[in-house]
Amino acid sequence: MPLHYPRYTKEDYQQMPEWMIDRLLAEYGLSADGDLASKRKFAMGAFVWPHCPAKTSSHLATSHQSAFVDKNT
Repeated sequence: MPLHYPRYTKEDYQQMPEWMIDRLLAEYGLSADGDLASKRKFAMGAFVWPHCPAKTSSHLATSHQSAFVDKNT
């Protein structure tokens, strides 16, 4: 299990492919059944807190997974 919570934003989870959400949850010993929307909702509930300060840039867009982000939006 990783020592820190993932640093993805709500927007990152909304763009994240299903396999990536599955892998992220598995890294933390979590699993979510259902469709992609329910997995995203579960991941956001587990890792995104409303009291956290907003980030100026998306961790997903600046990480090695940036190939999975649609840069046209």
